[in-house]
Amino acid sequence: MNRTYRAVVAFVRVLLHVFFRQVRVAGVETVPRGGGGLLVAWHPNALLDPGLILATLPRRVVFGARAGLFRVPLLGSLMRALGTVPLHRRRDVRPGDGGEAADAVRRAANRGSLDALAHAVAAGSFSALFPEGHSHDEPDVQELKTGAASLYYRAVELTPPGAPPPVILPVGLHYDEKGAFGSNALVVYHQPLELPPELAALPPAASADERRERYRLLTERIDRELRESVYGVESWQLHHLMQRSRKLVRAERAARAGASPGRPDIEERVLGFARLWAGYRQRLASHPEIVRALEDRVERYDDDLRALRLDDHELDAAPAFAAFWPTLLLVLQVVFVYLLLPTFLLIGYLVNLPTALALIGLAKLGSKAYKDEATVKLLAGAVAFPLTWLAAALLVAWGERHLAGLYPAIPHAPLLTGALAFLLSAVGGAVALVYWRLANQTLRSVRVRFTRARRRAAVARLRGERGELFAAIMALGEGLDLPGTVAADGRVLRDGDESAAQPSVQPRAQ
Repeated sequence: MNRTYRAVVAFVRVLLHVFFRQVRVAGVETVPRGGGGLLVAWHPNALLDPGLILATLPRRVVFGARAGLFRVPLLGSLMRALGTVPLHRRRDVRPGDGGEAADAVRRAANRGSLDALAHAVAAGSFSALFPEGHSHDEPDVQELKTGAASLYYRAVELTPPGAPPPVILPVGLHYDEKGAFGSNALVVYHQPLELPPELAALPPAASADERRERYRLLTERIDRELRESVYGVESWQLHHLMQRSRKLVRAERAARAGASPGRPDIEERVLGFARLWAGYRQRLASHPEIVRALEDRVERYDDDLRALRLDDHELDAAPAFAAFWPTLLLVLQVVFVYLLLPTFLLIGYLVNLPTALALIGLAKLGSKAYKDEATVKLLAGAVAFPLTWLAAALLVAWGERHLAGLYPAIPHAPLLTGALAFLLSAVGGAVALVYWRLANQTLRSVRVRFTRARRRAAVARLRGERGELFAAIMALGEGLDLPGTVAADGRVLRDGDESAAQPSVQPRAQ
């Protein structure tokens, strides 16, 4: 990794740190320390997907990206600095560009791009591809193109004798709310594919038909591994059902253990989802009537819970954010959050709110689909917010200079005043993001307490229904080999995680 590459990676990490509340990484130990390889991932979140791989992979990675992206300001410069290879799509060739001749030029350019990526892999670098060919908003992997398989076999052919052959490494990318500031992301590097001998390399002097068949077979293998790595489901309705069941199971486990395991991070949420999804698929094949009946019960329970505007764990206690505060301190907290803190945030709101609203509108209008909104916000915000802070600093410095001329008693320090205004604008904007989360949590704490006090019978009934649903789900999972390990306090941890053996169980506050 040269200095330019490291500088770009550091810049991307800063952008991701600003956009996401938390980025978790798992499975880095599976990435080989030597030799080249091909990273394959699904593509749910436009340019944030390669950004997360770039920021978390401990090896140098070379990307292939559609040629049109190189014309985007800032993004094009970053891609060139990283050595990204342009790829030319068929739909980018317009009818007026020369028809078949233009398409032949495109294919020739792509062959050159493929060779450039393959040479990088053969030389010991990693290349990252998204074999679906486009980003999307679906809950499952879409149909894969054969480009990844073609690149792999070309890299095998170019690998020097005696050097380790390239590997294929599936990457799982997971988001809780991929288009929102302050959301969370998880990157999981899975074990390299173990290819059978007939797929490890092309046969000598393979014909065009033999090559196409090998490309197809390897693409099918990559497809299976990718679907397992992202836990893709066939519909968003089924995805939400799995998430609903995951929260139900975790809350009931913690209640039975008398524990308060805290809010789950994104890695635990993904593992909990994976356990339920694996069990669901197996039991749907063997006990479809029982599974369908259980689905209906979970949906009715969810409807009742939504009517009370509660989460599963709030059936047992007020939110952990305020559960340990006595009533007097909760009142003081409300006064601080809603009456005192906004005064200190006034500068942050005055300076940043117009820009933030403009970015939200730009993301809505300028994005063809939801999966593009985060990219628009991140790239436009990286330029717009610093310019906003600079404009505020210049305006304050200009005002201070004129005031100092009118009132000699005012110290004449426009540079210092402007720098202070720039810093306050930046810090105020960052604190404003935290404030909204704090304000929402405080409001929810108060509302949940009132709901639990006024609707005791409904809360008790739902707590009983949750327990029955938990027992039914656990009965269906008996005897199945499910991913992850369940700790005593209800958390789901990775297999082999030492904290699973000695969980930290804290008494649940009532």
